Amino acid sequence: MPVCPALPARLACVCLLASTLTVTAAQAQEFTIDLDIPTLQVAEYHRPYIALWIARPDNSVAANLAVWYDTKLADMEGTKWLKDMRQWWRRTGRTLAMPADGISGATRPQGQHSVDFSDKVSSLPAGDYNLFVEAVREVGGREMLEIPFSWPPKDRTSLTVQGEHELGEIGLTLAP
Repeated sequence: MPVCPALPARLACVCLLASTLTVTAAQAQEFTIDLDIPTLQVAEYHRPYIALWIARPDNSVAANLAVWYDTKLADMEGTKWLKDMRQWWRRTGRTLAMPADGISGATRPQGQHSVDFSDKVSSLPAGDYNLFVEAVREVGGREMLEIPFSWPPKDRTSLTVQGEHELGEIGLTLAP
């Protein structure tokens, strides 16, 4: 059955196929973050709260990617300590109602984590940006790392930055 009655069936199929390929190509851009939460030898270990966001060169927030915090505490008490991620909180966190759909999630254990945010950045306008990763841990420290990048990517690119205490290596993989 043709999509449009005015078009012959064969032409309608070609148009439908072409629009499907265009959408698939636009969605093929990759934006993956590899995040290492190091194993710390401390007497009292708590999983870190972590915020990941993209900022424009003027530091305004272009996209919130994820906020990992203790979502299991009674009466949403875990949100009480979100403000300890100071930079994220000042730039965007205090304006969000938590939990925020598609952004909020539980804290992650020590180890390697890979998260694909391709769908969240697909509508970013072309330009220069900074990826920020901020971590804070109860009875622990605070750390924020930054990776500058350009969007959309022209070639497959892998960018990394090394944390010192609360975060290990953070990698950003971009691909057209």
